[in-house]
Amino acid sequence: MPVKEKIGIVVSNKMQKTVVVKVESRYPHPIYSKTMIKTSKYLAHDEMSECNIGDQVLVRECRPLSKKKRWSVAQIISKSSLIT
Repeated sequence: MPVKEKIGIVVSNKMQKTVVVKVESRYPHPIYSKTMIKTSKYLAHDEMSECNIGDQVLVRECRPLSKKKRWSVAQIISKSSLIT
């Protein structure tokens, strides 16, 4: 069974060892063929708390770690230029 992976942007790191990752998926509208954008937010486990707001990260599906947390940060693809 393949492991699900998604690439997204960190929008919050206020929690301990947890970040909120925003993932955008683009798809054509079934009738009008306009490109639609669907945004989903995932809670991801960040063990060392090294992610900052604006970082682009790769998240990987894992076992349930809490009520809403089912993803973990696999790697930080690019660091943000924002100073927080």
